[in-house]
Amino acid sequence: MLAPNILITVDGANAFLNNRELTLRLKRQQLIFPGQTYAQIDVNAIETSIRKMEEVLTVEVYKKLGSDWTIDITTRKPLARIYNNLGEDFYLDATGHTLKPSILYTARVVVVNGDIPDRKDEFTVDDIINNPTLKSNRLLDDVYRISNYVCNHPFFRAQIGQIYRQTNGDFILIPQVGAQRIVFGTAKTNAEVEEKFNKLDIFYREAMPFEGWSKYDQINLKYHNQIVCRKKELKEKAVSVQIENEAH
Repeated sequence: MLAPNILITVDGANAFLNNRELTLRLKRQQLIFPGQTYAQIDVNAIETSIRKMEEVLTVEVYKKLGSDWTIDITTRKPLARIYNNLGEDFYLDATGHTLKPSILYTARVVVVNGDIPDRKDEFTVDDIINNPTLKSNRLLDDVYRISNYVCNHPFFRAQIGQIYRQTNGDFILIPQVGAQRIVFGTAKTNAEVEEKFNKLDIFYREAMPFEGWSKYDQINLKYHNQIVCRKKELKEKAVSVQIENEAH
């Protein structure tokens, strides 16, 4: 049997499926097998089988001129790894779908934990946003807004290592550099998330170089057009920093 030319397209460094694992799965289903001839290759059955794999975003299987054939796959891109309050964990991908952890690869993405009731199920972020009943008791859309912004921002992707949800509903961002805890608050809309991250970006660029990374133990983004910072040595006192809107 001629081995297929398998092309797996990965956005970034996170791949939940590789050539070896894909080949093994197809062999288990007898879709490819020793001695298989070119005429015995069932392109439609192979494509249908691969499309059912939750790691796969898109797939195209096709024969080429001669005796060559190709499997072209784009895998899902993970945004965050979620640890819920039931002791379960799963990934959230760039399209708002949930994925079970992979035995092949541990993605380097932001970790989300704390008071998270959501479980891995068939509901996507879009399902939750468009269903008032789901929206009232799910947090996956809020988690998606924050983690999607972090994942797509070069600085915050490197800086934010964890997102923690407190029992009062506030999200807390825990950075890789610095001992501050960033009180993000809620994340009900994309506009709210963007406004808060814009404030934090300005603060990091304009205040941190002068104040230093160890001066504050808390940075609070919950207030409109300002950041309230709490000094380490004087936890009972806070410093309010006015933030001017800046075009990005």
